[in-house]
Amino acid sequence: MTVRQAESLFYTLLNNEWIGSLSGETVQIYSPDDHEAVGEVPALSQEEVAAAIQKTADVQEAWAAKEVHERSALLHRWAEELEKMTDEIGEMIHKEVGKTFSAGKSEVERTAQLIRYTAEEGLRTQGSFIQGDAFPGATKKTKAIVQKVPHGVVLAISPFNYPVNLAASKIAPALITGNTVIFKPATQGAISGLLMMKALVKAGLPEGVVNVVTGRGSVIGDFIVSHPLIDMITFTGGTATGQHIAKIASMIPVVLELGGKDSAIVLEDADLNKAAKEIVSGALSYSGQRCTAIKRVMVVDSVADELIGKVKEIVSGLKVGKSSEDASVTPLINQKSADFVTSLIDDAQNKGAIVVLEGSKEKNLLGPTLLDHVTAEMDVAWEEQFGPVLPFIRIENEGEATALEKRNQYGLQASVFTSNLEKAFAISDKLNVGTVQVNGKTSRGPDHFPFLGVKNSGQGVQGIGRSIDSMLRDKVLVLNL
Repeated sequence: MTVRQAESLFYTLLNNEWIGSLSGETVQIYSPDDHEAVGEVPALSQEEVAAAIQKTADVQEAWAAKEVHERSALLHRWAEELEKMTDEIGEMIHKEVGKTFSAGKSEVERTAQLIRYTAEEGLRTQGSFIQGDAFPGATKKTKAIVQKVPHGVVLAISPFNYPVNLAASKIAPALITGNTVIFKPATQGAISGLLMMKALVKAGLPEGVVNVVTGRGSVIGDFIVSHPLIDMITFTGGTATGQHIAKIASMIPVVLELGGKDSAIVLEDADLNKAAKEIVSGALSYSGQRCTAIKRVMVVDSVADELIGKVKEIVSGLKVGKSSEDASVTPLINQKSADFVTSLIDDAQNKGAIVVLEGSKEKNLLGPTLLDHVTAEMDVAWEEQFGPVLPFIRIENEGEATALEKRNQYGLQASVFTSNLEKAFAISDKLNVGTVQVNGKTSRGPDHFPFLGVKNSGQGVQGIGRSIDSMLRDKVLVLNL
């Protein structure tokens, strides 16, 4: 298929050619805002995916043989081309995943910055040299040169909520280190990912170095993950899917960025105005559809009424509506997600939670709901809601908060709000999470900071420098003189 059959069809990238599936099958993508069709992408077969992987494997050695500064130059050109498409891609992010147009553009701009930083950081990757006589029995005549070499073919699987930024955060480190890439975007967000690839092709991407596979996960998902030519996997998405990938991706490196139930712990000496502002932003930005969203608040009982009052005041002023209306709280990605959030609210109410603020409900558009007196018996205390409901758990002291956090199946981030830095350090030491934010919302943070989760929140470390490291392995050359 070489001629566009319909304006709604967005072709996938295979060997620098834009193609559809041989069968002509497609997957429709609908807007969370109005449920209108945004477009469609090819539904590739396993045979077509296998051909894409084979080509990407065939060109990997040639790509790795290029000088690092050449690969770095490609990334710089990619960032430039991406910026030229800021409005186009930002508009598609808006349509596909229900972000505001301004948020979509910001994601593209941030992604260009990430790619440039990766292009520079990749130039500083170095191996090491080891003298043999440091170990008893060996001599200086034995020397080791530890080289850093690419894994080979990297499978990059991105989520719907940051379809450009989180895709590039995998693809750019893979490319700078000499890996080739099979890119599998989330279906919702796939068109935005394809437009990002259009910028990379314009930048001079060599044929086959990145191939994009689109289609139904039920058909090609396990097939890609378990393909023998895939040498490393980097995935962002749900915990259950990540665990499944880790199970079937036997004997290859896997980096997983999974779910979270990030807690905000508010002590009696906290600046409550600041805490309320940070909690609202952290919990409800993009309607809470972020792994790093604040998903429960544990607040010392003596200041709970005041904090909840301040949060309610801020939340009451938020605009609820379509992303096309530049609303602060917008429709969830689909009806299934909205139904799950509603079920958590209903369960909490049935078990005695007090509704401080009840959000409106219209299909997949849910207004923010604030729940007080949430207890450990309620599902919303533990389940990752990925939507605009915020539970408040009243505690007596920080010891109770850390005890509750130990029961959390997730371990992505936590926030601690206090004016006492000694307490902040002490609590931080007891929290089994990847990152602790002090007097600030949970957040991915600047893209060069290490980003990781423990327990069911993932494995491996990301952030530009750490992502580059994850794309390389040691290869040792021993000189016996």
